[in-house]
Amino acid sequence: MIVVADTSPINYLVEIGHVDVLPQLYSRVLVPQRVAEELRDVQAPEKVRTWMDNLPEWFEVVTCPSHINLSIAHLDPGEQEAITLSREMHADYLLVDDMAARTAATQLHIQVIGTLGILTRASYHNLLDLPTSLAALQETSFFVAPELIQQLLLEDARRKKG
Repeated sequence: MIVVADTSPINYLVEIGHVDVLPQLYSRVLVPQRVAEELRDVQAPEKVRTWMDNLPEWFEVVTCPSHINLSIAHLDPGEQEAITLSREMHADYLLVDDMAARTAATQLHIQVIGTLGILTRASYHNLLDLPTSLAALQETSFFVAPELIQQLLLEDARRKKG
């Protein structure tokens, strides 16, 4: 299963120490060059920049084709490249959190999954503890409605009960 990642999911998974679930969930993890640049930017968290200096083999930085669909021109360059690369590579999923980017990708028939979906999926495969991971995520700058966190925790507890 091939996925293309935007900046946000990689950033937050690195911050909370769970980026290693990606190669356990997906066979290939690709990021466009622009996303790699954003993850290395001086404004990115130090932990993320350090991780980017020592990339694991499973993390592939790919040069994105230069032709960007005009329907996504309103998105930031990293999101534009991630969507474009997803289409070019026929990726199974685009990993993205930004709502406008998710909407644009969906309109282009690209399946999306965000940081919360990745964590939920990893928990389902017993790769992490969802309550602990969500608590760590809430300690970062990640924005999520408290009601959504509660819903995810309830579903996780029901699943564990069987």
